Amino acid sequence: MARHYSTKNFFRQIPNALLARYFHKRELFTDLDFTAMKETKPDELFAAWLELPEEQRKPMDAEFQDIFELSCEKGFRAIIDEARWQMQANPEGLTAFIETLSALPDHYHRAMVTYLDHGECWKGATRFYHADTLPYWRKRKNMGHKPAAVDDASIRQLAAQIRTYFHHTEGRGNNCVVEPFRRGDLDYYFAYPEDYSQQETEWVDGEFERRPHTPAFEVIFVYSQKDGTLDLNFRGARKAMEPLQGMFATTILKLDELPPDPKDERIYDLGQIGKRGFDFVYGVGSGIEEVAVRKLRLSSRFNKGERITLEADTSDDSGAIYDLLDKIGKATPLHLYNVTQVEIAVSMVVDADKPAMIIPIRITYPNSCSLKYDELGMKLRDMLEASGIEPKEPEEVEEAPEPAEA
Repeated sequence: MARHYSTKNFFRQIPNALLARYFHKRELFTDLDFTAMKETKPDELFAAWLELPEEQRKPMDAEFQDIFELSCEKGFRAIIDEARWQMQANPEGLTAFIETLSALPDHYHRAMVTYLDHGECWKGATRFYHADTLPYWRKRKNMGHKPAAVDDASIRQLAAQIRTYFHHTEGRGNNCVVEPFRRGDLDYYFAYPEDYSQQETEWVDGEFERRPHTPAFEVIFVYSQKDGTLDLNFRGARKAMEPLQGMFATTILKLDELPPDPKDERIYDLGQIGKRGFDFVYGVGSGIEEVAVRKLRLSSRFNKGERITLEADTSDDSGAIYDLLDKIGKATPLHLYNVTQVEIAVSMVVDADKPAMIIPIRITYPNSCSLKYDELGMKLRDMLEASGIEPKEPEEVEEAPEPAEA
């Protein structure tokens, strides 16, 4: 059954002694005799509450709603989970904490006592509870078993890539903060990029008006090192899922690239790159001077594990790989092979005061790419998309290659 918050009902559920502690800490209602009020009959308190200025009531009402949310079985589990992390060096203290809360009459008492006396557990508990209530999680397996990085540099790097991606693709995300938490064997990362500015209809000091504000939207990662899985919650475009997973893989797990997902049916169309005359498309202002294919891997369509790898020096001849392919083709029926991996060398000016640098890109069938989602990586992904190489659903590809071992 859904639970609905109201301030008066909240006052009914919380013991008078705990309400007194909350308000007296803020130097409010010190002349109100909380001991004389009947429990669950907070009429006098509620009347005094209504007399407070709006700017005082609003922040407290927001805190009450957080306490209300955690005043249930799921909220209590979230509190315990965060306490296990916060008190891991004090097992006796943890045991006493759990026993004390468990002995209280109900979850309203437990949530309020935690808020008042154990502030170190509050933020993490609210985050865990919120995550537990969210639908539409996307799970990705095959993420390996590396420990998740929690150092400040890695957290900032993840935030920067999320900010860059959404600013580049959707025009939002100018700022982003990431908060890491540990919950048992799971690592949680809550990211809050800046959303589009909005106007909301509000009551302000008794006046009804529309006010602009800039909210945050939410991206939540939950990583299991034991299982090698990553759960992602993002209420936005589906096409952002894999980029977000890729950012986590490279910044937090320190992988070179996002591992292939057996369930991901999108594929890179690599066959076209194996044909002489293929043109890479990029804008004049992109900084890209030249793109050359310097490595091709061909996999047999019929004999699993049978591969041919071709590599050429393209420093003087950007088409050298195709000359080599022509030579091989005289002795080998290349129509029996699919292109399953390519390595591209991009000559690109990154700094106007420095000469162009060579940036390698490795793309592996079906949907693995070595590019990150930083500013440079996004520019190069634009080039791949403009060239018709970026992953597509199988039905969108006219002649999809037969599945082959990557």
